Amino acid sequence: MSDYSTHFEAVDGRLVLANAILLYRSDTRGLSRSSGDDSFAFASMHPVTLDSEDRPTIEAGTPLTRAHLRQWTEALGRTAIPHILPENVLVSNPDVLVWWVAEQVRPAYFALSSPPDDLRVLGARTIVPVPYPAHLFVATRSGLGIFALPANQRPTADTRLLHSPILNVFVEGHLCWGNIARPKQLSPAAIPEFERAVFDSWSTHPNPGQEFTVKGKGGLIALWDDLAARRARRFPVSRLKPFIAGARRRTGQKQRANPGDPFTLERLIAAIARK
Repeated sequence: MSDYSTHFEAVDGRLVLANAILLYRSDTRGLSRSSGDDSFAFASMHPVTLDSEDRPTIEAGTPLTRAHLRQWTEALGRTAIPHILPENVLVSNPDVLVWWVAEQVRPAYFALSSPPDDLRVLGARTIVPVPYPAHLFVATRSGLGIFALPANQRPTADTRLLHSPILNVFVEGHLCWGNIARPKQLSPAAIPEFERAVFDSWSTHPNPGQEFTVKGKGGLIALWDDLAARRARRFPVSRLKPFIAGARRRTGQKQRANPGDPFTLERLIAAIARK
């Protein structure tokens, strides 16, 4: 067996190597694979024995069961250091971090690549204070989801999510990272980094379909220009359309979505858990 070194945080009692989990999948060497392939997988649990010099040997195992997973999940949970979550954090675990941000007037960075001729403020590169609605942030290992909230209060499971008006957000709700540095942690300590990536980056254009996520006359650019010109203090949340999962929007086409299917916070968390 190859040499290895492992580092543990201090816990009561000595940690010893006790078991190993082996993961198998169907042999697809030489074949192209996608993230959604139909290959088969199998896992087995094995006891580990140590010889007189503490060299480990993986013994014969048995199929991994849900009971094994519960046992080790509980054991791992007992070694985790408890901490108090900030009031704005809704979910925090090793795979997902969810928090909300209250409405606020902030400096916004606009450098539109092809600004319309009738803009009053955003026709040139500028930094201008504008009002942002309350937002929900969902950070995972694969990206950052951003959604507007209908009210300036902590969301509940039944809160319906709205499309974010922030220009760097795709119509599917994900941040367009571009050359923005990604936070290396997925913990409440990284929240300021995620928020800087969203609020302190330059907006150059709406992403495809984003113009059709707002109601009323004019599109998203015109809305931001009006807010900036008036030095508005509150964002008109009533202009934002409900976020509907899976709805694709194309420039020049009306929104296509099934009415009655807006995403709630509960549905969003459930969708993340299934991934």
